[in-house]
Amino acid sequence: MKRESPEEQRKQMLEAPIPGLIGRLAVPTIISMLVTSIYNMADTYFVSHIGAGDGATSASGAVSIVFSLMAIIQAVGFTVGMGSGSITSRLLGKGWKERADQYASSAVILGLVLGLLLMSVCFVWIDELVWLLGATPTIYPYALDYARYIIFGAPVMILAYILNNLLRWQGKANRSVIGLGFGGLLNIVLDPILIFTFDMGISGAAIATLFSQCVSLAILASFFVRGQSDIRVSPRLIAREAKVYGDILKSGLPSFLRQGMSSVASVSLNLNAGLYGDPAVAAMGIVTKVFTFIMSVVIGFGQGFQPVVGFNYGAGRLDRVRESVKFSMKSCTLVLTAAAVIGFLFAPQVIHFFREDTEVIAIGARAFRFQCVSLPLGAVLVFANMLFQSLGCSWRASFLAVCRQGLFFIPLIFLLPRLFDLTGLEMTQMVADFITFLCSGGMLLHFFRTELAREGEKSPAPTERKM
Repeated sequence: MKRESPEEQRKQMLEAPIPGLIGRLAVPTIISMLVTSIYNMADTYFVSHIGAGDGATSASGAVSIVFSLMAIIQAVGFTVGMGSGSITSRLLGKGWKERADQYASSAVILGLVLGLLLMSVCFVWIDELVWLLGATPTIYPYALDYARYIIFGAPVMILAYILNNLLRWQGKANRSVIGLGFGGLLNIVLDPILIFTFDMGISGAAIATLFSQCVSLAILASFFVRGQSDIRVSPRLIAREAKVYGDILKSGLPSFLRQGMSSVASVSLNLNAGLYGDPAVAAMGIVTKVFTFIMSVVIGFGQGFQPVVGFNYGAGRLDRVRESVKFSMKSCTLVLTAAAVIGFLFAPQVIHFFREDTEVIAIGARAFRFQCVSLPLGAVLVFANMLFQSLGCSWRASFLAVCRQGLFFIPLIFLLPRLFDLTGLEMTQMVADFITFLCSGGMLLHFFRTELAREGEKSPAPTERKM
């Protein structure tokens, strides 16, 4: 793997044609996101084949329940990783490498402390936590077995997300994808071996996930140890002033809110789906996993887009920031529109791939088609949020982060089923997406017409306004 000097890397980020540059950075991150989503779906697929009948449906529902817990762990990892990554990207764009090293080193120790704290709290309250996440009496024993290993891996998962983001934000997406990608493929291989060959059941799926995350972390850490990162991570560089950690958390707040609200929304969905039985929990969990897979393409594209925006904004190249947003949104809207058409036509077949239960298929297919209607709007929802976070507009990014899964989805998931019964449950995400699109599109359009309309080479940080 050819190693570019920091000067060559900076020149690429500030001068290379935008479509090719974003494409080069986005392809590895898209692959990484797809692999991660695939191995999340792999757990659902293999676990759904444990036993038969109601037991298999309950086991499949357990994966959906614990997925909410994984979203909480990911929220912490993304908060520190995206926060420190965004800051280091802008610092590297300004040429302040030593300061970037300090933020990166401080992010690692912050993530370790938060991971250990989260693991300890979850272990103490594990029984209550599983019920709180929306488990039914039949799902509970499966969810408890699965959750134990996921909780134990919390510090590992958080550190892996931090190192992955630090590599990605400096433009080294190829290295970041190797770590997460290899771990994801390993998980897919280990799932059937541990679940069926060693007869470990749902615990085998969780152990496969934990071991794969450890391997991912080891690979990502090796790039820093061997000097294949422009950013140094060292205990000697850990900051002692609270401001550094405050800056990281503030910059990463949109990621925390986005992931955190996703977890709360998932719990709310499980609780309301549980009123219609285990088939509804399993069906909505499958739909969520598949759409997470589809949206991973856009999020992966956005992760290639973010370092380009951060570098160029730090260097005052507003023309390249504008071009990056337009190119990325147009490309991803075309992809999502094609996926929506295909998904709408073949929704029953998609659900059938995971479960052969006719009730699960019926519920899942309807919910899947509702979400396909709003899927083409996803590019605006993702890139508006990612743009504001990349430029340090943390409050605007935070507001958009809570809109889709928090401000709109959570009230709707309790309201619409009361009005339209099971159909209301199935259509909630679609309605939330349409409302969020209006907010995101309006804020993005205003930002383009004001703060990105300046033609000067240098610009101050965008001014934050009270919402």
